[in-house]
Amino acid sequence: MKSFNAKIIEEFRANNGKVSMFADYPMVILHTIGAKSGNEHLVPLVLTIRDDGDWILFASFAGSPKNPPWVYNLRAHPEIDIEYGTEIFKANMVELDEAAARAVVSAQAEVSEQFSGYVTSAAPRQIPVFRVERVSLKAVDTCRDPAP
Repeated sequence: MKSFNAKIIEEFRANNGKVSMFADYPMVILHTIGAKSGNEHLVPLVLTIRDDGDWILFASFAGSPKNPPWVYNLRAHPEIDIEYGTEIFKANMVELDEAAARAVVSAQAEVSEQFSGYVTSAAPRQIPVFRVERVSLKAVDTCRDPAP
């Protein structure tokens, strides 16, 4: 998974936030802080931008029965840096409460057959949902390392 993510991150950075495998979807790179280690972890994810403008991240983990590690990192350290396109900004990651998450997951499952399959295969796990709240723009670091 690490080498897969490294390739996604490299392509994202080389193409101003575009990744051919996910050409129809906006992408972000989360700079999470390890809940236990305190180390920075780079996590490329598909971003959902809702009609109301909210930026949403689903912790579907491709329908795994377990949460992805980044969920625990965000719960422990919700203020992180995010790369989107060519910008990097600070954000506060707000986990939706169980009822709100269920509603958003259900709505997404209605419009995406693939996501609906993730919901089914993840059950009984409830897929966590995070809303991205932008805090501030950072100066873009042109010397960043292209791989995690």
